[in-house]
Amino acid sequence: MPPSASYYTSGRLSQHLLWLAAVAGVVGLLAARSLVALAPVVGTVAALANPHLRRDLPRYYRNGAALRAAALVVFLLLSGLYTSQWAVWRHEVFRSLPWLAVPLAFTLAVPLSRWQRLTVGSLFVLGTAAVGLATLGRYLLHPAAANAAIRIGHNLQAVTRIFHVPFGVMLALAFFWGLLLRRTTLAGPLLRTALLAAAAAAALTLHVLAYRTGLLVLYAGLLAYAGWLLSRRHALLGLGLLLLLGLAPWLAYQSLESVRQRVQGTVWDVQKYTLGQDMNNYSLAQRLAATETAGAIIGQHWLLGVAPADTHTAMQAQYQWHDFGLRPANWVDVHNQYLEALLGGGVVGLGLWLAVLFGPLLHPATRRNPAVLFFIVVQATVMLTADMLSLQIGLNLFIFGYGFLIVAKERAEQLSVNSEQ
Repeated sequence: MPPSASYYTSGRLSQHLLWLAAVAGVVGLLAARSLVALAPVVGTVAALANPHLRRDLPRYYRNGAALRAAALVVFLLLSGLYTSQWAVWRHEVFRSLPWLAVPLAFTLAVPLSRWQRLTVGSLFVLGTAAVGLATLGRYLLHPAAANAAIRIGHNLQAVTRIFHVPFGVMLALAFFWGLLLRRTTLAGPLLRTALLAAAAAAALTLHVLAYRTGLLVLYAGLLAYAGWLLSRRHALLGLGLLLLLGLAPWLAYQSLESVRQRVQGTVWDVQKYTLGQDMNNYSLAQRLAATETAGAIIGQHWLLGVAPADTHTAMQAQYQWHDFGLRPANWVDVHNQYLEALLGGGVVGLGLWLAVLFGPLLHPATRRNPAVLFFIVVQATVMLTADMLSLQIGLNLFIFGYGFLIVAKERAEQLSVNSEQ
């Protein structure tokens, strides 16, 4: 048999293509956006290159995580029956294709080996920490100017031009995943040291740059871990972590000018909304006004929503009735993924989204995986303050993590059950 034929029939071609797609996805998230678009395509080719594709195809239909992701696409297609924004609808359908391609790749391509998964995870952790340190270096070059921007609610953008909200989420995930990956038996001493240093760098970057959303999800994850420790009767460790969680923000406030400016700016920002003052230059106050605006629309379209493609148009129309004194340029959309799902899809759309986000907790294999749990806690928390799926990088980050962690874990559990039978 020719070597090329053996490369295909052994499954190595499919596996290496999936590995290439995963690496391209990580690099794309960090720096090269074009690779993010190509990664699902390569992943789909990896699935088609599986020499046992016909045998493995039914596994896609038995993978609950993959089917829940596909249900989002089906609902979006059906919303075309009542949307009024056809151009936006077509664009959203195109954007939603990774919901099909990425789970398909992780269910039908030959699974990655443990070593390959370690390299992908380590690349994400080390790469995110490196971008964080480079951004931190930019801050240290001009701290006074950066602190002045922070005072009015602005954030220092990552050196690779990642928007601060998804970048804060990536830094928090790098912290948790770095600590988890260094415990794997495949990681040598050098890699373990590098992962620990990267986790520390990610946490340091979040605090010094005072990324409000990133710090929120970081402490939410640590609080969830403290609760887990207490539930397992590790009282000393749990209480110690709770004490640290109370002490660390106070120390950051006392020692970092950027954190003091962020806290003071946040309080002033909220007061602009509560006191009915001019909110045109204050992002958090505008978000609170957007939440009130979305609530008025949801009350009228609670079952199926206004259609996912129509949310922006509906918000703009509602602002014309009550604009809070905001200029049209500041009529922002709702910054909450749950409200966005409710606004666009009603209780049906919200139910589908909650099934995707929290459905893995019903599956024993994923529920016991700490990497999955931290991913869900971080994503569920950030979506209280941002419509992450409306941002292309936020959508790509979620789908990549969903496929790499959750879909792949359910498939591994299926293979384990089949091997035992």
